[in-house]
Amino acid sequence: MAGMELHVGIRGLKNGTNINTIEVPEQLKLRRKTGVEWFDGAIGGEGFVPSSVMMLTGDPGAGKTTMMLQVADSLTKQGHICLYNTGEESLYQVAMVKDRLKLRNGFIVGQDIMVPKLLTHADFLRKKHPDKQIVILQDSLQTLDDGFYADKNGNSRGTNSMTPLRVVEALTNWAKSTYGIVGFIGQVNKNGEFNGKQALLHAVDIRARFFIDQRNNSETKGERIFQVTKNRFGCSGKAFILGMGSAGLFEKGYIAGDDD
Repeated sequence: MAGMELHVGIRGLKNGTNINTIEVPEQLKLRRKTGVEWFDGAIGGEGFVPSSVMMLTGDPGAGKTTMMLQVADSLTKQGHICLYNTGEESLYQVAMVKDRLKLRNGFIVGQDIMVPKLLTHADFLRKKHPDKQIVILQDSLQTLDDGFYADKNGNSRGTNSMTPLRVVEALTNWAKSTYGIVGFIGQVNKNGEFNGKQALLHAVDIRARFFIDQRNNSETKGERIFQVTKNRFGCSGKAFILGMGSAGLFEKGYIAGDDD
């Protein structure tokens, strides 16, 4: 797909170019910590690289939305601008969860279901805060549409639809062109496994999974596990054992990754 060019190459690259002549933009040398230690640890320890796109999948009820809200609040504490866009719950529900979790730093909210409107909101924040890192957190991917067309069955957001891929392409192009950061909750089936076009897995920079370990012979059976399985900008395989309390998710332990 033409829009994925930003992922794999530099526009206007001439034949015969030597790698020693490629200058990495200063923005890509930065790291943006969320301030949630176990989250930052899972993505390499230093935080996000600007232009990163992350997909989070996992078991229903594990706490993916709680995770996103905690990260959104902590990003604000770190001095960044976070736009939390929800199509899953009303903003009243989000506010009530925020109060229950005792989140006090705040974050920008939206409830756009059309991706162009979401990106317009993000660009508004980017222009208003030119010196701040802009982060979009989307809950969730299947609630977004691009308005291109409905599939033959009339469903523009189903598993067999190309709409989620076009939406991710739009989010990716925005992140790459603005050095923004995007995180979204992806589609899963009833078992918490990824449920969508395989091309989505290749379109994102970071894949993370948040699940409840159900393996009978596992030492962590019954525990919540947050694991990064792909990271273009850092290590992968890192996993944290998380607990759920009145103030949300907290670290209970660490599972060594391949780089440890």
